[in-house]
Amino acid sequence: MKIADSRIKPTFELEAAEHLLGSRPIAGVDEAGRGPWAGPVVAAAVILDPDKIPANIDDSKILDEDSRAYLYRRIMKVAIVGVGVADVERIDRENILGATLWAMGQAIGQLTETPKLVLVDGNKAPRVAMATRTIVKGDSKCLSIAAASIIAKVTRDRLMMEMARDYPGYGFERHKGYGTPEHQAAIDKLGVSAMHRRSFKPVQLALGLGPALGLRLADA
Repeated sequence: MKIADSRIKPTFELEAAEHLLGSRPIAGVDEAGRGPWAGPVVAAAVILDPDKIPANIDDSKILDEDSRAYLYRRIMKVAIVGVGVADVERIDRENILGATLWAMGQAIGQLTETPKLVLVDGNKAPRVAMATRTIVKGDSKCLSIAAASIIAKVTRDRLMMEMARDYPGYGFERHKGYGTPEHQAAIDKLGVSAMHRRSFKPVQLALGLGPALGLRLADA
């Protein structure tokens, strides 16, 4: 017997209420890639048109790869979208939170229409000129944030697949830089690449224990 999905899904209720109060347009903002050991962190900002919202938008973590790709195309066609990418150098220089907030600011700045209100997933917001509101687990509550999560996730996954061609053997196309056993084994074998985040403890351990474990610094 199939059990119905009782999970609360994101809605446009918050945006609609704010529209009635005069806050329009509204942008949702989310990121992808805070946790991986390698690669950039990507943020997206999305302004949805209330009359052209694609069906089945959801938290990107809930969707499979094909669904994300389909919704990415639909969102890009009907919404105003901005993307910000913080590279590994910025992550190591500013820490992952600082780099994430910077990328969010860049994404908002890329929007072709200036939002009156920005809804940000999480509990920290970037410093921007317009009003902001943070929403913990916003990607599972708010359609604009969920749409941003899809754009950020698909964009980052594509960047990691490009990285896999430049740095073969690490499996970036599969684990996307996250700390999987496959990724750890690749570091043990190939060493730390230029795309690894040296401010992250597993990478620091690989570098510090390199001589003892026979690791080397690859493509530094």
